[in-house]
Amino acid sequence: MAKKQKLRVALTALLIAAVTGLLGLARVGYSIDVMVSDALCQRASVASKNIYIIAIDDKTLGQYGSIMSWSRQLSADLVRILNQDAQTRPAVIAFDVIFSEKGDAQGDAAFADACRAAGNIVTAMSYRFKEQPEYDRIGRITFDKYHVDGVIMPYEALREATRQGYANTLVGTDGYVRRAMAYIDEQGQRSYSLASQVYRIYQEGRGAAAEWPKLDENNQYLFSYSGKTGCYSTISMADVLDGTVNPAIFADGIVFVGAYAAGMQDSYMPAISHGTQMYGVEIQANIVEALLEGRTQQQFPTGIYAVLAAALAAVFYLVIRRMKIVPATVLMVFAAAAAGPVFARVMYAQGFVTPVILLPAAFFMIYAVHLIYGYVQEIMRRQKVVNVFKQYVAPQVVDKISRDKDFELVLGGENRHIACLFVDIRGFTTMSESLKPEEVVEILNEYLSLTTNSIFQNGGTLDKFVGDATMAVFNAPFDLDDYIYKAVCTACDMKAGADAIAEKFEQRFGKSVGFGIGVNCGNAVVGNIGCDFRMDYTAIGDTVNTAARLESNAKRGQILISREVYDAVKDRVDATPIGEIPLKGKSQGVFVYQLDAIKSV
Repeated sequence: MAKKQKLRVALTALLIAAVTGLLGLARVGYSIDVMVSDALCQRASVASKNIYIIAIDDKTLGQYGSIMSWSRQLSADLVRILNQDAQTRPAVIAFDVIFSEKGDAQGDAAFADACRAAGNIVTAMSYRFKEQPEYDRIGRITFDKYHVDGVIMPYEALREATRQGYANTLVGTDGYVRRAMAYIDEQGQRSYSLASQVYRIYQEGRGAAAEWPKLDENNQYLFSYSGKTGCYSTISMADVLDGTVNPAIFADGIVFVGAYAAGMQDSYMPAISHGTQMYGVEIQANIVEALLEGRTQQQFPTGIYAVLAAALAAVFYLVIRRMKIVPATVLMVFAAAAAGPVFARVMYAQGFVTPVILLPAAFFMIYAVHLIYGYVQEIMRRQKVVNVFKQYVAPQVVDKISRDKDFELVLGGENRHIACLFVDIRGFTTMSESLKPEEVVEILNEYLSLTTNSIFQNGGTLDKFVGDATMAVFNAPFDLDDYIYKAVCTACDMKAGADAIAEKFEQRFGKSVGFGIGVNCGNAVVGNIGCDFRMDYTAIGDTVNTAARLESNAKRGQILISREVYDAVKDRVDATPIGEIPLKGKSQGVFVYQLDAIKSV
């Protein structure tokens, strides 16, 4: 039995591990998981005071008109204003605008000349793809040479005067931006993203090399936002052009110039604030700061996490299966928190994004099944107890047992003070020799029904039938009020019922039988006695033996009780002293009484 149980537990643990591991490999619930991870790990911090956004906002559009109508002279003026003082010029200026179409020749030339003279300008380009980019099973966009259909570049003069970076934004399958790409290698050439190009130039200006984070197979990485929309210093382009803002504030900083108006359709959903959009230029600023501060991450290896989750789920099952509800609940809460939010935050700080909901969900399911299984087991245990005691005790007692949550069946034996009753049919053997078997059974069943009902009506426990004899105990397996008196009442009920049955069978078969009854009280050992596959609830000891001897000495229709029983109920019964009689197996005689009747109350 123990080996089978151990095997069953081991197989269950392996099954839990296998299911959890497969769920981890399949990244089930990925869309929900990334939202939870965003809420948990994407926390606003202090944005860099050295990154600025010059916004092409509603004020600028209102003053200069639609951007499509602008002469590039405006952009040239902006570049010259920002770079007019060599001591206070920005380290890098990035235009998150694709100047692909030619405008007026004078304006185009002025802009290209200003950028060439400045030497710190990055302009945007964009890749075209043959179709929508493909995504892998965990939502990562896949770029390769088979998808690139072309590139949109700034007009030639501007392209030659500046460095470029592609401004394609990586939007996840759920519509949120949480990934960036360092570069694309296309046809033997490496093209940097806009943020990467800005980062490289800024690092060069500081005499440092650009250090790329760990990249996946698509040259991508996850990044942490510095804050929600509006976290960076944002100045209207109109205010810079008209001199309202002193350009010296941008000294040695990173300046992004880009759309900051709803009508320009350059806004996305950032991972840090679900439900609130962020302009593309501000997302670029967040990516650059993430590169500068080293706040980038990679997805934790799926296979390793799946194995880890499988092992932890199996261990959790092996630990919790032996625990009671309260400690199991405490363990589940702490384990779910540690394996979910706490582990995710710790790993995020180390540069890894891990699933948040898989292990807590697995722990909760194991806990819930453990809870339900324990509940079902308890119901089955109680039902087993009820079914067993249906054979021994009255229906109302069975109901009490089934309702009493504190009732415990004591396995083995316990010492209890009980009243014990034996009743036997006098003359049954002789009678059975002259009757048909079915007639013998009919008579026996009638008498045993009488004895059983009498016992149950007085709250006693039917111990056993021994041929035509019946044994009952009172005050076991649970406490019974006034149990000695109830035992003698049971004896009187049996005697009264026997008279009516005797008359019935005298008329039918010409045979009549009666009872001899013995009642004793005292200490006895009661409990389940036997072996693990066959047990009987019974009472043993001298008290029981004496009751049996009293019954064997009782004549037909006679009830014999011991002195101990008489002393307990003498005020409520009529009894005739018989005197001391010898009993088989006892060295000294026992003083007995004949119970005549129960006094009227």
